[in-house]
Amino acid sequence: MHCVVATSTIADGSMYDRNDQLNDVVIKNRERFLATYAISVDQSTRLRVEYNRSDFCRYHEVSEDDKDTGIRNPGGKVADAIITKEKNHALFLPVADCVGAVIYDSTHHVLALAHFGRHSLEQQGGQKIVAHLAQEYSSKPAGLKVWLTPAVGKKNYLIWALENKGMKEATLEQLCAAGIDIQNVTDNTAETDTDQNYFSYSAFLRGSHRDEGDHAIVAVMAD
Repeated sequence: MHCVVATSTIADGSMYDRNDQLNDVVIKNRERFLATYAISVDQSTRLRVEYNRSDFCRYHEVSEDDKDTGIRNPGGKVADAIITKEKNHALFLPVADCVGAVIYDSTHHVLALAHFGRHSLEQQGGQKIVAHLAQEYSSKPAGLKVWLTPAVGKKNYLIWALENKGMKEATLEQLCAAGIDIQNVTDNTAETDTDQNYFSYSAFLRGSHRDEGDHAIVAVMAD
């Protein structure tokens, strides 16, 4: 078994509409992007991030019942990471300036998709998701493989509560502190606020990006 990981770009169209959860264009973009990697909507679950809460280190193992949620409808699993042990169950996350992280345990066949934004990183979410995988699935941190999406650059976004670290800087620091081997991290180093290949909500608000939207990361275990 191996892990398929893909990140969309602006060329693939927006993968999220903050004002219309049933935007038909967005839904079609998602379907087309997934199909590029032979992934169907009915085998996919969207990680849904909500901010009206205080705990930003909540993790949920998805099941068969969670398939086909959040892609063509406003559903999805509200959490900071979703996890599967099943092959062909795709995990999907729209993201703009925050970090999307795929974490794969090839020994125990466990796949996680995490969202690292300011709120989760301030609560040491990078360390806590790795600790969760170790505790619940016997994952060995040094053997985990990680893929990271682009994120907003440090020049334009500092996390004050973390000594003014950048979004990606804080993510990598926490993952390594949890025992992840940096050699096992595949990092897309593009900065969303300056790279026109990716969406950036902060750059859109500043007027330096023309289009509002999110790109997305998807991951699935396959034979």
